[in-house]
Amino acid sequence: MDIFYDFDGTLFDTYPAMVAALVQTAVDYQVKIDRNQAYLQMRQGSLGDAIKVLARVAKVESTTIEHHFRAIENEELKNSRPFEGVKATLESVVNHGGKNYLLTHRNQAAITLLEKFEMKTWFEDFVTGDMTFPRKPNPASLNYLIERNQVNKKTAYMIGDRNLDIDAAHNADIKGILFDPDQIINVTSHPELITNNFKDIQTYLDKKLINP
Repeated sequence: MDIFYDFDGTLFDTYPAMVAALVQTAVDYQVKIDRNQAYLQMRQGSLGDAIKVLARVAKVESTTIEHHFRAIENEELKNSRPFEGVKATLESVVNHGGKNYLLTHRNQAAITLLEKFEMKTWFEDFVTGDMTFPRKPNPASLNYLIERNQVNKKTAYMIGDRNLDIDAAHNADIKGILFDPDQIINVTSHPELITNNFKDIQTYLDKKLINP
């Protein structure tokens, strides 16, 4: 069995860092934004959506806002931690003969955090933002990992915290698990499993690994 994971909001709780960086960016451009609204915009849509809205209000280019945001976010990310149960799930997949893969739009910072928490060795392969793939729900990055690692699509899953992760999975003809820790997603993607914790995910995958 092959399991693909999103990074932000799935493996690691990076949203506090992202929200803090966006709020500070807004302050630096003399714009006031609501912290909770910024979070909802990222979770229910994307970081790109939140940046575009801020850029429009601040009357500057989105690329300018993103560059400023990333500089602040790099420091904030140092405090990010994996969600409870993530390590146990990764280890269990490997111990049962499965393989883990990372699929993220984030750059090398994702790998750095995996190394910091001694999690990188549990991954077979990676796609990061340093590679030029279209953004999800386009399945190109997933298909790249699937073909490169000769993955059996019938027993493969993608785990993510947004509808677009599940849509990407289905677009690549694999199954999807929606991790919704605070249960705020209006689910439109028809995932095979919806849960707010990794204990449920581990239990679900263990059963599939033992009885494929």
